[in-house]
Amino acid sequence: MRRSLLLLTAATTALVLTALLVPLTLLTRTHAADRTTAEATARAQWVAHALGPALATRDERETAEQTVESVNTQDLPTTSLVLADGTVIGAGPQRRSRAHVTDAIRLARTGRAFTYEPSTGGRQVLVPVQGAADGTAVVQVTLTERQLYAGTMTSWLVLAGIGVGLVLVGLLLADRLGSRLVGAARRLARTADRLAAGDLTARATPEGPPELRLVAGELNHLATRIDELLTAERENAADLAHRLRTPVAALRLDAETLRDSEEAHRIAADVAALERSVDDVIRKARRPFRDAPYADLAAVARERAAFWLPLAEDQGRTTEIAAISGTHPVPVPEDDLTAAIDALIGNVLDHTPLGTPFRVTVRTNPAGEAELSVADEGPGLPPTYAAERGTSGGGSTGLGLDIARRTAQDAGGTFDMASDAAHGTRVTLTFPQAARRPAETRPGRPGPTD
Repeated sequence: MRRSLLLLTAATTALVLTALLVPLTLLTRTHAADRTTAEATARAQWVAHALGPALATRDERETAEQTVESVNTQDLPTTSLVLADGTVIGAGPQRRSRAHVTDAIRLARTGRAFTYEPSTGGRQVLVPVQGAADGTAVVQVTLTERQLYAGTMTSWLVLAGIGVGLVLVGLLLADRLGSRLVGAARRLARTADRLAAGDLTARATPEGPPELRLVAGELNHLATRIDELLTAERENAADLAHRLRTPVAALRLDAETLRDSEEAHRIAADVAALERSVDDVIRKARRPFRDAPYADLAAVARERAAFWLPLAEDQGRTTEIAAISGTHPVPVPEDDLTAAIDALIGNVLDHTPLGTPFRVTVRTNPAGEAELSVADEGPGLPPTYAAERGTSGGGSTGLGLDIARRTAQDAGGTFDMASDAAHGTRVTLTFPQAARRPAETRPGRPGPTD
């Protein structure tokens, strides 16, 4: 925008200056010619006036010649005297010469003083000298092209300098105006970027032209409206999660009535874990901003694999935890990362035959990204299976893979799934490595038991 404004200003200023300066340059040329011609005419009249008495008698011819020679100095127009007999005085190195009598000289001998432009270029001024003894003589002042337009180049250079100066001033003013407009637009874009990144406290300052001020006001109104809608959604989610407390409490009471103490203790532990999960959902729903947006992928994967290990052993599955060592910080909240890993492992436990082995791997791929993969050796998914939200072939909600997908993509990573009957199913999530140390994970955090 700024460059376009500068180009537009430069083009407009150049066109306007061209329309003004071209006539001015022609005017200065004409003015220089008129001024030089006026000076030559005055010189010719003065010489004619001075030579009149000298040419009245033949004895004063020498004086006339001296007068003509005295006015012929360097860098001045050539002044000559054409006598009635055609003799020219002061026309060149020779004091006297014979000249061809032109029509212009004949016209001047009739008593008319005038200026004309010969075919050879330049300009000549002819003034008759009355009272000469041998007939009317003519004073002739010859101007060359250089003498006629002397000083024109200087005037043109001055006009060009003025034109360049005006263009630069126009560009400077346009740059200041463009800087103001572009600065306001960029600040508005930065506010929009902050809102897109989840900072709902960002507000734009109305500045610049009326259109940008209007956009800033509407953007602030949109941000306020989004904040209100998200607040309402968080409250609704918290209310829905709170409704689960009643059936969970009833389930806990039912567990306490079991006669088998060991079974009652196990179910009570599961119910307690479910209660803590519901509490986590309520706290997360009411929290407008996430407190710990970084987590250690390796630590969370180790924790969740250890959590699911007892159930996997009950189902006769061989579980391999491959290369989960060191730290792999990723820009994902710990609870979101936990939900994604639980969804992937839960899919293996729920939708593959009993005894099917699976493997959880965390590593750094060649691109420098943290990579999590959950692979099983089951029969694979049907060819027509579509991993879309709400779509499931096993009677579930169909949200598990979508949760994993959104967790990776929201962090700037990728989701990939490969499945066939020979090699089973592999789901791979990649995450960009976090630039700072993640928040410490909480070992032994319980999760769902389904």
